[in-house]
Amino acid sequence: MPRIALIHALRHSPQPIAEAFARLWPAPTLMNLLDDSLSADLARDGAITPAMTQRFLDLAAYARRTGAEAILFTCSAFGPCIEAVKAANADIPVLKPNEAMIDAALDAAPSGRIGLLATFPATLPSMRPEFAAAAKARGITLTLAEACAPAALSALDAGDAARHDAEAAAVAPTLEGEVIALAQFSLARAADAVAAATGKRVLTTPDSAVLRLKALLRG
Repeated sequence: MPRIALIHALRHSPQPIAEAFARLWPAPTLMNLLDDSLSADLARDGAITPAMTQRFLDLAAYARRTGAEAILFTCSAFGPCIEAVKAANADIPVLKPNEAMIDAALDAAPSGRIGLLATFPATLPSMRPEFAAAAKARGITLTLAEACAPAALSALDAGDAARHDAEAAAVAPTLEGEVIALAQFSLARAADAVAAATGKRVLTTPDSAVLRLKALLRG
């Protein structure tokens, strides 16, 4: 079975992706690399720096040395850093956290009307060009409604998972669109609460990413 490296920049990300693998594809060997100072540094600096990109390249290089046959990044705010890793590791699958979910959202909403919910503010500007590029490739006019619930992430940081879900669900009804995409792995746990609050289909990054990797690695 394949060995898959999971690289995280938030300490809340390992659990939801582990749960998604356990439900959808338990066979692979998983390894987890966590540098939660990356998200803190991005929040402090307000922009991705060359040093951050090099740290991503270093993490990926370490993963390759352990025998990883694919790499999945789980933090949505570092798109350009992950693109650099993709370019440097073109011989194996390297997935952004969102790319499989973005495709699933456009499948579910061919009108291009999609709601996007985040709890880490830097995630939204990182994801806009990814959605736009995917929609353009399909000839779809994208209407992306965005909302951020930073209080939810603060609650999760404090260990209050129930409040995290409630904060996310409280913000979600402001989103227009045929479907709602949850922008972060840490938000996946709130999917049921968001669906109940909005009555809409909710897509999560962990489930979409696992299914994409399964298709790629099983050929």
